[in-house]
Amino acid sequence: MSHSLGVRQAQKQKTRQALLDAALGLLEEQSLSSLGLREVTRVVGVAPTAFYRHFRDMGELGVALVEEALGSLHVMVRAILAEQDRAEERIDRTVAVVQQHVRHHPLHIRFVARERHGGVRDVRLAIAGELDRFAEEVAAALKSQPVSEGWRDDDVRMLAELYVDRLVTTAAALLDAEADGAEGAAEQVVRVARRQLRLISVGRRHWLAEGRGKGAEGAG
Repeated sequence: MSHSLGVRQAQKQKTRQALLDAALGLLEEQSLSSLGLREVTRVVGVAPTAFYRHFRDMGELGVALVEEALGSLHVMVRAILAEQDRAEERIDRTVAVVQQHVRHHPLHIRFVARERHGGVRDVRLAIAGELDRFAEEVAAALKSQPVSEGWRDDDVRMLAELYVDRLVTTAAALLDAEADGAEGAAEQVVRVARRQLRLISVGRRHWLAEGRGKGAEGAG
């Protein structure tokens, strides 16, 4: 009995993943709001009614794609930022991880870039939520670094959001560069990303001496 249950669960998970993969492939050329579940089930080779055994609607499928797209990137970037190496080394490794992620998961990155401001509310909220959690994770990693000693939590969070915004922008730019195919385009995006993150890092080292005081006065 338990063996049969396990087989059914495995088959259900296989079909669910097939629906996600089919939708992701179809979304390369269109937005989620224009994609119908019948298109997805046709690719998988299951009846449209079978879709509802896995997802309530296309919005819920889109939310699952968001989790697929961004979940693993969180873990990798957080691990790098938690290391106590020099800032330049952490920046280089972080940008390299983002570039590798774009190369291995271009359809996921394209989906997030398109749907971040797209027409499906649940998916927009899911992306915003994932990026918010990403910023929280980055903030926790930054807080553990000696250079953050004396920083207020809201300042660390602001810094984390700057890093996350740059990483998301870099991923989208790398995707465009890879699609364009121009020689050296991706390398140029990487060089710019490294310089931008280093500029943020330089500002970080001087924030307590200059930025915090002005920020506190403005808030009062």
